[in-house]
Order: sequence, then C-alpha cells, then structure tokens
Amino acid sequence: MDMVLRAVAIYLILLIVFKIAGRRTLLQMTSFDLILLLIISEATQQALLGEDFSVTGAMLTIITLVAVDIIFGFIKKKIPGAENIIDGSPVILVDHGIAHESKLQKVSVSCDDILLAARQNHGILELKEIKYAILERNGQISIIPEAEK
Repeated sequence: MDMVLRAVAIYLILLIVFKIAGRRTLLQMTSFDLILLLIISEATQQALLGEDFSVTGAMLTIITLVAVDIIFGFIKKKIPGAENIIDGSPVILVDHGIAHESKLQKVSVSCDDILLAARQNHGILELKEIKYAILERNGQISIIPEAEK
C-alpha cells in the first residue's frame, strides 16, 4: 500500500509541476530538457523504490529542477543572445551542395547523416542537390533543396 501511495503522490506532483511549466514537444527538446528529465526520473525512482521514504525530497528536487528550467526559459526570452548561449545556435552544414567539413567535425555530424535527412524528407540522393543543410537547436537537420532547373 505504501508503494501505491508513493506512486500516486509522485504522479500528482509531476502532473501539477508540468502543467504549470507548460508543454514541450519531444522534437523541440534541448539538452537541458533531456538532462532535466533524466534527473527527474532518477529522483522519482529513488522516491518510489528507496528505503528512506524520501518522497518530499524527490518532490523538492523535481520542483527545483523545473523551476530552474522555467527560469532559463524566462532568461532566454528576456535577454538577447541568451538562447544562443544556453541552447546553441543553428549551424549551416551544407551551402549550395558543398559540405563545411570543419563545422561537420565540430558538431559531430557526418555527410551520411545529412543525406539520410535529405532522403527521408525530400527524396534527395546527392549532396549537390542540397541548397542548405542546417543543424537546428533541437538536433534535427533541416534540408532546403536546390531549386529545380
């Protein structure tokens, strides 16, 4: 019975905290959001399975982490350039069919990754058919095809 009550308590506090924090889609998740979810899951696991009955501690940890996430979101909206510092900025990897090798190495993306995105989204088979390939903040690669001639 104790485990059931713990599970209900953790579920309810997570539900309330995430309703207050707002929604984010998985595709728009930043690195901080992923880290936040991993830490929340660990705190939740400890509260659910731990021997120390630290439900309150887990709740405070979760609330603190979400509050930090909200504060970072506020900072990104209010301070120019903060979003680029916190989340990074988009990176142009291919410009008119030419791959920028130094940028590819810096962000650990291969030409195969770019071509995969190009095939999946546009049916493009060759790099020369890509006008721009952009690594977005969320980790996805946006492809802008060259205009048809």
